[in-house]
Amino acid sequence: MAERGSFITFEGLDGCGKSTQLEKLALVLREQGRLVVVTREPGGTSQGEKIRSLLLDTSTKDLAPAAELALMFAARAQHIQEVIVPALEQGAIVLCDRFTDSSEAYQGGGRGLGVELILELHRLLCQGLQPELTILMDSDVTSSIERARRRNKRHGLNPERAARDENRFEQESRGFFERVQAAYHAIAAREPSRIELIDARGTPEETHRAIAHVVGLRLRLVVESRRSNGK
Repeated sequence: MAERGSFITFEGLDGCGKSTQLEKLALVLREQGRLVVVTREPGGTSQGEKIRSLLLDTSTKDLAPAAELALMFAARAQHIQEVIVPALEQGAIVLCDRFTDSSEAYQGGGRGLGVELILELHRLLCQGLQPELTILMDSDVTSSIERARRRNKRHGLNPERAARDENRFEQESRGFFERVQAAYHAIAAREPSRIELIDARGTPEETHRAIAHVVGLRLRLVVESRRSNGK
């Protein structure tokens, strides 16, 4: 049987650059011959992607916080069963864009549902799965949200799609994102052995080098950061 793989998650505010950094790390690991599975939440499966479309569509702005949380965990339970656990059993390094920490930060902190409910749902639905390492990208609230909104404008390929292009959370108030940020910091303080706080305020290349260094130390891997090609 293959040696069990490693589960690494990326967390942070929308617009902090975590998706870009996840892809950079995946590229480095693959260049070194490692089996890497890249996935995301909500999503990762055909059912999960349908839930993602519902959750991030601006037309669902009146969705109750508890319903939002339930949908997140429905997508997560399927994701774990169908994608994450099988990949780990095959010896892959699974890089996941968001996991339960996002629910604790966004629904627990941002929506005010609290920590206990999220942790209990995780216990009941997530098969005891926890990442070996979580990269928490720490960024400025204002600049992160502005970047996320610019990104969603670019992705709106036509006027009809632009209104529903995964920007429901980016329309929240600054106070909402400050609560999310505070919740993330509380998680990091509570679980320092799992969570590595990375300053995401520098250049993408600086952030990438810091992440590659941490992954190498935490998982005892030789991870050489990929040099920029100037693009």
